[in-house]
Amino acid sequence: MYFIFIPIVHKIMKTALILIDIQNDYFENGTMTLSGSLEASRNAAVIIEQFRLKNLPIIFIQHIALSPTATFFLPGTQGAELHESITPKNSEKVIVKHYPNSFYKTELLEYLQSLEISDLVICGMMTHMCVDATTRAAKDFGYNCTLIGDACATKDLNTNGQSVKAADVQTSFLAALNGYYSKVIMRKQLLV
Repeated sequence: MYFIFIPIVHKIMKTALILIDIQNDYFENGTMTLSGSLEASRNAAVIIEQFRLKNLPIIFIQHIALSPTATFFLPGTQGAELHESITPKNSEKVIVKHYPNSFYKTELLEYLQSLEISDLVICGMMTHMCVDATTRAAKDFGYNCTLIGDACATKDLNTNGQSVKAADVQTSFLAALNGYYSKVIMRKQLLV
């Protein structure tokens, strides 16, 4: 009797954390204060520590405005600096971007590919802009995305003369991203 052994190949999932635009201008006394930015940054800080304990890659995204009409994240200003609650270590990657999508005209994709990353945990600011654009792009590039809802923040918006409260903007964008583009969870649900 002969036995045929067929090797089972398991895809090893490698996870990285992406923190988007958690910068001073989005906090109290900044030029573009968001609703819930401090709470979101505190949740992001807890996630950072989880990733550090497991020695998993952490990538900080920092937006620097290029437009001459920009009112926040201006080059060389304190407002454009990463917030003290999420200070990167020297060994951790910081990628500067100039557009909402963190992949657009940056080294992010190449960096993730060099680490053979398959899964992303994403959080940051603003939920309705850069977090949304980056999460959708990440899915398009084939990444499995987990979005941490309570580690994201946004602001009130207006459209056609109607005001939309930040809490409703947050809920709507998280709901839109949950499912196809990502799995949206809260910080306490994250297991790394």
